[in-house]
Amino acid sequence: MNYYIIYDGNCNLCVTLVQFLETLDQGKLFRYASMQDEQALSQWGITPQDCEQGMILIDGNMPQRRWQGSAAAEEIGRLLPLESIFVDAYRALPGMKWAGDRFYEQIRDNRYTLFGKRSSTYQSAYCVDGSCKLDTQSQ
Repeated sequence: MNYYIIYDGNCNLCVTLVQFLETLDQGKLFRYASMQDEQALSQWGITPQDCEQGMILIDGNMPQRRWQGSAAAEEIGRLLPLESIFVDAYRALPGMKWAGDRFYEQIRDNRYTLFGKRSSTYQSAYCVDGSCKLDTQSQ
């Protein structure tokens, strides 16, 4: 089973988190597409305006099943081995979900100011169709 993570490939924080996930997962569960990859986004009917609400997680087996923003971050955490314990505890604490959603929105809306913007868009070695893996490794 694969999940697709749509991330901002120009955001330093976003790319750092994707690289961390790549190291953990090694492409076993997650594939990645940047919000700047219009061709990849079009296959799911995602527009640049959709991306303004934050990262998107798509279930590869049921593409209509999606999470966005802080819900996507939580679901990614839940899917990682042993991380579901932390996500479940976070969700169970009164007020934490609300606070986490507001925190995510602040980071999302100020990500370039807080963490900087990359001069070139990051392309994951574990892209949606797998064709970029060889290209990225040869660079």
